[in-house]
Amino acid sequence: MKIYAISDLHLSKSDPKPMNIFGNAWTDHWHKIRYDWRNKVNTDDVVLIPGDISWAITLEGALPDLLEIGELPGKKILIKGNHDYWWESPTKIRNILSHNMFIIQNDFIDIGEYNVCGTRGWLLPEDDRFKKDDEKIYKRELLRLEMSLNKAVKASDKPIIVMIHYPPVNEKNSISEFVHIMKRFDVLACVYGHLHGESLKNTMEGSIEGIDFYNVSCDYLDFSLKGITPVKRNRII
Repeated sequence: MKIYAISDLHLSKSDPKPMNIFGNAWTDHWHKIRYDWRNKVNTDDVVLIPGDISWAITLEGALPDLLEIGELPGKKILIKGNHDYWWESPTKIRNILSHNMFIIQNDFIDIGEYNVCGTRGWLLPEDDRFKKDDEKIYKRELLRLEMSLNKAVKASDKPIIVMIHYPPVNEKNSISEFVHIMKRFDVLACVYGHLHGESLKNTMEGSIEGIDFYNVSCDYLDFSLKGITPVKRNRII
């Protein structure tokens, strides 16, 4: 089994939205991703998709996008992004997903060698755009990450990978409470997205607090899936 990740697919089959308004690199971006996906991923592999999956507003509108993802090889694991307005109750989403697609919401997915946890995340308090209204959402997302991790740890002692949509670190090298929680649960690796265009200059990757961080925004990856290879180590909790 191999693990791949790619974020921010921004699909819009039911109500097409030309993504090249965000730059020429986005022209036919889904074609590029699918071509790379089919050339890399086998049936037994796992693809992590940390958010911003579809521009659709409703679950019905997102269905064509979800079906196209489901037709691709591998087991797909999804979390919610800030633009996934179609994301309804977990039960409704799971009822329409293909057999090889899974979502994480306050829980985790066992993929064999690893447990995968996650949450959407939010702006960090150190961000200049962080306002008073953001604090409640930020704290709620911290609780959701901790809930996901607690369930995984109670289920088994398998090493953990975290998916989060918003970057849990920023260009100021600030270590957020998301990272502190991950460290407490001895998370091996974390994949995130959300950053595009000029914001990609703020990418933080590599080992931070003993956790391997990967920015997997599709334009950062030139619309190719990123191989994730967590280094296993003895758990300390």
